[in-house]
Amino acid sequence: MQEALELMGLTKSANRYVKEYSGGMIRRLEILQAMLHRPRVLFLDEPTSGLDPVARKIVWQHLQQAQKNYGITIVMTTHDMEEADVLCDRVAIMDLGKVVIVDTPATLKESLGSQATLGDVFIHYTGDILDENSRETYHAVKQQRKVLRRRG
Repeated sequence: MQEALELMGLTKSANRYVKEYSGGMIRRLEILQAMLHRPRVLFLDEPTSGLDPVARKIVWQHLQQAQKNYGITIVMTTHDMEEADVLCDRVAIMDLGKVVIVDTPATLKESLGSQATLGDVFIHYTGDILDENSRETYHAVKQQRKVLRRRG
């Protein structure tokens, strides 16, 4: 446990109440807790959202080390294309809830040219404008969620 706290930069705060932690510290603790039992598959939703660059780098290193040392498969969602490029072996680009392309980060970038980034790939497959008229309205989404909750 001590080693895990050290990896996430939480050693000095180990004896403090979690309610005293910053948002970034709580996020790192959540990831640490999820990995303690070394799952075969780990699902993460926006793992570094809200983290400063130093904490983000620590989390990236910890995730990469867990993959290498324990063979953990990590499935994650992220809007951070740099994060996807660094951490992911395969990337699925989604648009309006549907997967539009899946491949390795390198292959996706190469498909657009030698200077392309994953951000460029995302824009290429999802469009480069925010069209409010093509998106569902708040009311429609609220109604849909209400129906889904009733169905269980």
